[in-house]
Parts: sequence; structure tokens; C-alpha cells
Amino acid sequence: MSSIKNVVKVMNFHSLLRVDKARKRAEHYLNVGNEITKILSEILYNKNIVLDKKGLTPDPNKPILDIYVANDYGYCGDFNSSVRRAILNNPDNYKIIIGKKIVYKDDKTILKIEKDDFNERFLEIQHYIDKSLLNMDYSEVNIYYNHYYTSTTFEFKKIKAFPVEFEGEYYEGNDFVAETDLQKMLISLVSFYICYQLKMCECISEAAENLNRNQITRMALDKIEEREVEEKHALARQKNEETCKKNVENFKTLIAIGDQNG
Repeated sequence: MSSIKNVVKVMNFHSLLRVDKARKRAEHYLNVGNEITKILSEILYNKNIVLDKKGLTPDPNKPILDIYVANDYGYCGDFNSSVRRAILNNPDNYKIIIGKKIVYKDDKTILKIEKDDFNERFLEIQHYIDKSLLNMDYSEVNIYYNHYYTSTTFEFKKIKAFPVEFEGEYYEGNDFVAETDLQKMLISLVSFYICYQLKMCECISEAAENLNRNQITRMALDKIEEREVEEKHALARQKNEETCKKNVENFKTLIAIGDQNG
């Protein structure tokens, strides 16, 4: 039991370190991501661009692309089950799946990448998104992932990365002069935005999965400690019973000797 406890303690400690590291990376991405979203919205929904009909307007009849960020490591069954449910709930959507433990694959699965290969194969995702935007293949691009909030909470989320959310008013404060193909420039900006959002979600998801692993190992440690207390109490009861039994036997022997001596 002690050897198991030591292993779980090490796993718990490492998960805490990874949570902190991933949280710092995620906060960096999130802070910059908010500014990128604001700037991109001001460009995409600039009044002159909208009036000239040069913005990126997807065809609502086109299919949807979903990107799922799962987990490849242990102690995260609940974490991945949320991803599986979302995939099964959207069977008609095209999909990119990040995480080898998601065994789902169909004719609409564009890419399937192991979590450890995410950074090395990220260009594959980027090139596909570039091509899809150039051809306007999809009406939406969504990212599904587990979002880290605090050291005790995370939640499965969906964010719409394309089209960029419109807040209901066109921006008039800034005007732009484009000395290049405006459509290609906007496609490049939106592709960068989607890829940045995906990088951010992967970081936040890593923090969430390590938080989940930390909670599970903490529960395991609590159970082990409860078991240790129970075993300690059981051993103490056994010793008390043996002592009591021995005292009773000694008392009986004394009585028998007393009877023999009259």
C-alpha cells in the first residue's frame, strides 16, 4: 500500500506542476487572443468593407468543420467522454480530432492527430484551414475543448472560430487602405485567427486535463489514507481482542489453580 501511495503522490505532484505551467501559457494566449479578436472584428466588420461587400460571408448551406481537442494520457476518462459525446452528437459535420484515445473515425474525419504530435503536425491543420477558407468550404469552424477556469473547476466548451462573432454594430472609427487583394488578406487574417484560437484552446485544455488528473489522484490519495486508517484501526482492534483473550485465559487459569488449592 505504501508503494502505491508514493506513486500516486508523485503523479499528483507532477499534475500540479503541469497545471501551473499550462495555466501560464494559456493566460498568455488568452490575453493576446482577446486583443486579436477585437482587432479582427474591427477589420472584418468595418462599415466600408461591409458596404462594398468585400467581407468574408460564408454560405449557411455549406457543411460545418469541428475541431476536437482530447487527451492522450491516463486518468482522464471523463475528460475524453465529453469529447466523444460531442462527436457523436454531430455526425454530419466534418472533423479534425486531436487525441489518439478518441477512436472514432469516419469518412468526414479530415485529420486525426495524437496530442503529442500536435505542435509537429500543426502546419497540416493550418494548410487545411487556409485551403478551406480560400474555397469557402464551410459555413462554420468550431473548436471543442475542456476549458480551465480555476484550480478547482473546468468545463467542456465549444467556441465558434469562424465566422468571427458579430456584436451587432459595424465599426466606423477606423478606415483602411489595402494595397493588395483584400479578399486574400482577410482570408489570411481569419486563418491566423482560427489557428491562434486552436493553439490557445490546446493550452487551456492541457491545464484542464492536468487539473482533472490532479483531482483524481487527490481522491485516490484520500481513499488510500482512509484505507490506511481503517487498517490501523483493524490492527488495533485485533491486538485489543488478542490482549483481552489472553487476559481472560490467564484469569481462567488463576481461578482453576485456586479451585485446586481449595
